[in-house]
This record gives sequence, C-alpha cells and structure tokens, in this order.
Amino acid sequence: MSEQQTHGQQHRLHHGLPGPLPPGEVVIWQGAPDWRALARRALHIHQFAVYFAVLLAWAIGTAMWQHGVFDPAIVPTLVLVPLALAALGLLTLFGWLAARTTTYWITNRRVIMQFGVALPMTVNIPFRLINAASASSGADGSGDIALSLSDGDRLAYLIMWPHVRPWRLARTEPSLRGITHVSEVAQVLSRALAASAAQPVAPVPAAYAQRDDHVAAHPAAA
Repeated sequence: MSEQQTHGQQHRLHHGLPGPLPPGEVVIWQGAPDWRALARRALHIHQFAVYFAVLLAWAIGTAMWQHGVFDPAIVPTLVLVPLALAALGLLTLFGWLAARTTTYWITNRRVIMQFGVALPMTVNIPFRLINAASASSGADGSGDIALSLSDGDRLAYLIMWPHVRPWRLARTEPSLRGITHVSEVAQVLSRALAASAAQPVAPVPAAYAQRDDHVAAHPAAA
C-alpha cells in the first residue's frame, strides 16, 4: 500500500473524531450500526410486529365471534391497523436515526462511541477500564460487542441506551450495537486489548475525557 493510500485510509478512519489523537495512538477500526440490525436487536421491532399482529387477530376474532363475520361491529377493531403501523414506523425511524447519528472507533488504546439523535454525546473508554468484551451475533453475521467495565467505572443506562447490553441495569455495559461482520470487529478489538495489556497507556487528551481515571461521557464537540 502506498503512502498516499495509507494517508487516505487513516483520514477516513479519523473522520468525525472530536479531536486529534495523541502521539502514538491510531484508529484501527471505525464503523456504525446497521439500522436494520439495530432496529431488530436493540428495538425488538420484530417482536413488536408479532405482538401487534396477535393483538389485531384477537380483536377481530373476538368481534367476529360475538357479532358475526359481516357485522359492522368488526369495523372499529380495524383502527388497530393504522395504530400498529404508526408505532412500527416510529420504531423504524428511530432505529434509522440512531444508526445514522452513531459512530464507533477502536484505537490501539481505547474505544470511542459517539451517538445521540437529539443530544450528541461522546463516550471514551480506555482499554485499562475494560475487564472483558463479549460478542453476540445473529444468523446474518451482525451483532453486538458488550464491554464489561472495572469496578467504580459506571455509565447511566438510560443515557447510553440503546448502546448498552440489554437488562444490565446495575452494571451498565456499553456496547457496539448492530455491527455487521461482528466477529471480525471482535477479533480486531481482542487483538488490540491483548496488545495494549503490556503497554503503558498515555493520559486521555482533554478533547476526549474529563478525568483520566474514569470513563468519560460528555456532549460531542461541534
């Protein structure tokens, strides 16, 4: 790979970062959620679709049992159709917006998460605060990577949602959600964590953190 190609690749990987990285730190992966995977895995849109379908079938079946197949009393139950479609549409829209406004980076020293539909936030997680990372995937190869943090380093579940491992309320686990080819990204992170384990970590620059010894979460730079 030529020097120009390498420079272009690094420029692409660094695009969107809230500030320059310190000397010796480089981005090794950049990505964003796939909105379909995010809507399916984090917003459970398929489960909601099944729920609405069952609810509609039950309402229509009950009306038909009580009033007959062609009775006008069945008509009011059909109002559930546009309501269900509207709810599913809003979930889909939110999933698309959440994916569009989210970027994840993995450097050789930390994980950086930038997200927020209404209020953009940047969360910086140095490797030394990560106890473990676990990946889960679906049949299509997309999935999530959850980060278990050390004691004393916690993030608010509601602030991080949907970029968290589900139902870990007491010990929030920030997660890279809806990642395509998640196994490959997990390998990138695993190698980076292993390589950094034997190396001292430089202080977090002011553009990324409020305190050097804790996970930093703050509004993204304009």
